[in-house]
Amino acid sequence: MIKKILFSAAVFASLSHIASAQTKLATGIWRGTLKTATGNEIPFNFAVSGSGKQELAVINSTEHLKVPDVTGSGDSVFIKMPLFDSEFRLKQTGQTLQGHYIKHLGVRDVAQEFTATANTTYRFFKDAEKPKHNVSGRWSAVFGKEVADKDTTVGEFKQTGAKVTGTFLTTTGDYRFLEGTVSGDQLYLSCFDGGHSFLFTAKIAEDNTLRDGNFFSGLTGTDVWTAVRDENAKLPDAYSLAALKPGYKKLAFNFKDLTGKPVSLEDERFKNKVVIIQIMGSWCPNCMDETAYMVNYYKKYHNKGVEVIGLAYERTTDFAKSQKTVAQIKDRFSIPYPLLITGYTSNKVETAQSLPMLTRVVGFPTTIIIDKTGDVRKIHTGFSGPGTGHYYTEFISEFEKLTDDLLAEKTL
Repeated sequence: MIKKILFSAAVFASLSHIASAQTKLATGIWRGTLKTATGNEIPFNFAVSGSGKQELAVINSTEHLKVPDVTGSGDSVFIKMPLFDSEFRLKQTGQTLQGHYIKHLGVRDVAQEFTATANTTYRFFKDAEKPKHNVSGRWSAVFGKEVADKDTTVGEFKQTGAKVTGTFLTTTGDYRFLEGTVSGDQLYLSCFDGGHSFLFTAKIAEDNTLRDGNFFSGLTGTDVWTAVRDENAKLPDAYSLAALKPGYKKLAFNFKDLTGKPVSLEDERFKNKVVIIQIMGSWCPNCMDETAYMVNYYKKYHNKGVEVIGLAYERTTDFAKSQKTVAQIKDRFSIPYPLLITGYTSNKVETAQSLPMLTRVVGFPTTIIIDKTGDVRKIHTGFSGPGTGHYYTEFISEFEKLTDDLLAEKTL
């Protein structure tokens, strides 16, 4: 079915070079919607700029994700997202774009209907009802029908008038930059980052609860949720969720870098260094937030005696396919430290098998801190990115103090 709605790769490649025939998009703010399998629409805004070579900026709260790869011919428009191996293939009719958003998932493609309208600045409603409540503050949320054994989830929101921004934080990371509105007694939040799309809805009750919550993710993901206002809600210690098995002090692996060269912690460049191991994947949005931070961290600390290694767990065990997607991430962020193709997928069971000295891998990213003697000192699960505000700045302060302390330690 997907093959019938997609242009061939050869046609796409040839059309992408016909700049002179490209139909221009109206500059300014657009409103796009992705249709889920349930018929719900996940909205987001994007800005189009440029009178010659055009580019987009996907807008989620304060984040503007630049998308420079916009090409077309006649009434066809092709937009390749910079992350997560995804793209849009669209037809322009007047001030409207229609077509599909396509995610390439290693062994298959998933297509989702997409529509966008020019000169449209609202996200959810052109004329929303006056808000009856203000959801600013912290909330303790539960996702799923069964409360028992659910991971801790904390919602942090800021509401100005009808506009709401914020995120949900979990033990494995956050939902990044959410943006939406309160219309009457209903809360609406959404996000699109090029690889992931989210829609949260809920009824705001008088008793400081959020009820009848629904969560839609991508084409088919659905869940239910509730929340209660709780300014003391917090996540468990991110350093307490994973550890080494009894009897182990060190980490060991031997994986290939992007050139096919084997890399091990026994290599000379890592001896007597503080080494940060980043368990990540090119498909993982929180990993991308961590990578953006880690690039700057590396530049700050490398000359002081710190090395960083990224261990990539991709959607496929095929080295060539994984190499291609990881190389795109390396180029996108100008990553100066080695990225290794593990040959294992992002299935957490497989990830744990690849590093058998770990008790478990709870989620992506997981960051392992190794001291100058080669001993594992701490393991941090998840990453709270810039969309989490003070959680992000607190992490940076704590992480860099730990680095300073490890660098100051004397070794025999």
